[in-house]
Amino acid sequence: MKEIVQEGTPVLRETAKPVPEEMFGTPELAQIVKDMKEALDPELEGVALAAPQIAIPYRIFVVRMDRTIPPPPYEEGAEAEPEAPKYEVFINPEITKSSRRRADMDEGCLSVRHVYGTTHRHDRATVRARREDGSTFERGGGGLMAQIYQHEIDHLNGILFIDHAKNLVKVVHEHDE
Repeated sequence: MKEIVQEGTPVLRETAKPVPEEMFGTPELAQIVKDMKEALDPELEGVALAAPQIAIPYRIFVVRMDRTIPPPPYEEGAEAEPEAPKYEVFINPEITKSSRRRADMDEGCLSVRHVYGTTHRHDRATVRARREDGSTFERGGGGLMAQIYQHEIDHLNGILFIDHAKNLVKVVHEHDE
């Protein structure tokens, strides 16, 4: 499994390259996306991952959509069915619209372990991207989804949330030491 690289790794500070036209629909692109999903899956706090975070310098990010919605209410005696992961893959994404209104949001990053802070992000954002087969789609979102789009596209531009976050705190759990 691909390892999630940490702050200080040069690829995180580079501008990722667009996925070339001839890569769409290839086993090579499918493998990159599979590697990204496998790296994100065990990260219970992770909702999305950009390709540079597994040292692949392409403009791709994946979102675990099932982690972006609150779980159903707990019912006593009910057996919790683990939900199958639901992914959305964004290739060569660009933000086409964003709201004027901005909000302060709590943020963290799998490539800056145990550090959290407050970012000032657009409240709503619309992204145009391509799927693995090369088709184009557009997604809009507010709140958490808008934050994800901005955070992941920052990664593709060599920007980490700590570059513009305020009130940074380091939280280390006993089992992580």
